[in-house]
Amino acid sequence: MSETGPIAAKKQPGPARDDPAKGGPVPPATAQRLPGLRTLAPIVPKSGVASQALILVIAIMSFLACVTVGAVSLVNKSASTWQSQIAREATVQIRPSDDLDMDAALEKARVLASEFPGVRGARVISREETVKLLEPWLGSGLGLDELPVPRLVVVTIDEDNPPDFAALRTVIHDAIPNASLDDHRTWVDRLVGMARTMTVIGLCVLALVLSALVLTVIFATRGAMAGNHEIIEVLHFVGAEAGFIARQFQTRFLFSGIWGGVAGGGAATVVFVIVSWWSARNIITPEGEQASAFFGDFSIGYGAYAGVIAVIVMVGALTAMTTRVTVLRALHDIDDRRADPGRLD
Repeated sequence: MSETGPIAAKKQPGPARDDPAKGGPVPPATAQRLPGLRTLAPIVPKSGVASQALILVIAIMSFLACVTVGAVSLVNKSASTWQSQIAREATVQIRPSDDLDMDAALEKARVLASEFPGVRGARVISREETVKLLEPWLGSGLGLDELPVPRLVVVTIDEDNPPDFAALRTVIHDAIPNASLDDHRTWVDRLVGMARTMTVIGLCVLALVLSALVLTVIFATRGAMAGNHEIIEVLHFVGAEAGFIARQFQTRFLFSGIWGGVAGGGAATVVFVIVSWWSARNIITPEGEQASAFFGDFSIGYGAYAGVIAVIVMVGALTAMTTRVTVLRALHDIDDRRADPGRLD
């Protein structure tokens, strides 16, 4: 007895699809379990020479940007150290002469400075320390008695209540004519000004590097769109929204930017670590001590590491944003040409 009615209708097979493997129809349920039969090719190729070249360019740009951030961080750290030294110390310099008892003059200057309001203490630089300070310029085996080398008294300043330097300078000079007070402000102010200039230059270099990165991404995006121009136009004309097409490019270029940023930032971090390790090994030399006095230990701090991470995030964001804007503008031009067929580009 044949089945008819609603029961038979429920068992009737739906429209079948051709099975290329067997040469026959494929039931709908089987077709749903075989999504590979209708795999859509991505609008933007996932790999290729152009994609690898873009990642390499982004990595180079990211490396230069991270190195710039590290250099700016190092200079600012040195400038902060110099400014802190201004607030902490001053120096009394006593020039030798034939009729001057240097030891007595040093002790007198120390007492006068230590008793002045706003001074926490004073210390005489010994002969051994003076020789060590002069070794990088005059070499070892220096005899202070053979050269007219000034002697120093280091004055520790009360940072909360600094002294009147003009009055202190007058008191010391009246008591010891060969003595002079140097508060290091003129010299260090020049160094701080130089540091600020270097910071501005570094920021300008960073802006130029990021601008070059944006231009590179624009050219790469236009090249990818040119290679798939017909597909993009067809998708757009049959109803694909501009945001959907832009997301395809944006996602692909975002990953390229992240990979390039991570590679460049990682390489810059390795360079910083190597330079820090090298400076730590050479800090015991006189040249290393002088370089450390000017630039610190050449190690980037947590702020610089945060700057490297910020550069990586910025590179990824700029890449994705630039790609999206470029695609949307290109699709807008396509709409304009469609609305005005006589337009000449």
